[in-house]
Amino acid sequence: MGVVPGPELLARARLLVAPELSASLVREVERITGRDAEPLADEVPGDGPLLCVGAALPGPVRAAERLMWFHSVNAGTDPLLAAGPWPAGALLTRTVGRMGERIAQYVVGWVLAECQAVPEYAAQHARAEWRRLPTELVAGQTALVYGTGRIGGAVAGLLRSCGVRTVGVGRTGWSGTPPVGFDRVVGAGEDAEAEELAGARWVVGALPLTGATEGFFGAGRFAAVRGATFVNVGRGATVDLAALEDALRGGGVRRAVLDVLAQEPAAPDDPAWRLPRTVITSHSAGITADEDVAQDFAACWEAVRAGRRPELAVDVERGY
Repeated sequence: MGVVPGPELLARARLLVAPELSASLVREVERITGRDAEPLADEVPGDGPLLCVGAALPGPVRAAERLMWFHSVNAGTDPLLAAGPWPAGALLTRTVGRMGERIAQYVVGWVLAECQAVPEYAAQHARAEWRRLPTELVAGQTALVYGTGRIGGAVAGLLRSCGVRTVGVGRTGWSGTPPVGFDRVVGAGEDAEAEELAGARWVVGALPLTGATEGFFGAGRFAAVRGATFVNVGRGATVDLAALEDALRGGGVRRAVLDVLAQEPAAPDDPAWRLPRTVITSHSAGITADEDVAQDFAACWEAVRAGRRPELAVDVERGY
């Protein structure tokens, strides 16, 4: 875990910001920290500890051993951690903002659209065909949400407000009162997980990418699904696409909505585009806005100034 910088280090830190940050966001970060920003680039400036804000950490800055704190403008930090050993002792924080709310609306939007036969009616419209189709109610059905953190909890909470029974899947089960938004939490790999997979109407992936979650949704889990729709808003590499295709063609998975893929952007000849009954939405469910970055960085800054570990700090060993 990164070390929370003390007041002396914080006072001396040079502020480096990525060139892709908007001018208004840079001004806000400067206002929060009370210092001028310098560009985050391959050239490492002067002496002293470094406080960086951006999406990627240039190799020379990573190797300089002066990184005190890196604030990621993204929620997922797996690309940062996969690029090389994380500098010893450096604090890593991330931006979540209202991403959970946005992703929750995305999931519920697809759930409601499916229950009201929106895809089928759109296809009928294109054929100028008038025909009533059966619809279904969401209330009383089960959604299995993988990931019980901020984003998974937001998804579960909004689904629950529609009357959906929400079951979370975490690293371990939950013996006491489940986290907010969930009716129940079971552990991955437990018998209860397989039972819930068989009874779920929707299976939602909201997992970060770590060594433990790569290929997590594979043949074994998809074989346990009995007609659920699979929605992935976590990381693309958590899904074995070949196993998903087999489940779609075999009918175990009713349809799929994939906001993320292992390789992005997907080229026109990517096999993912040809998966049956699947929609790909180009990693757009939880777009981060400048105000999200400013808000979360300010909260982290205040926590560090007070000597506290920020709530948005990343455990670099776990990867989230």
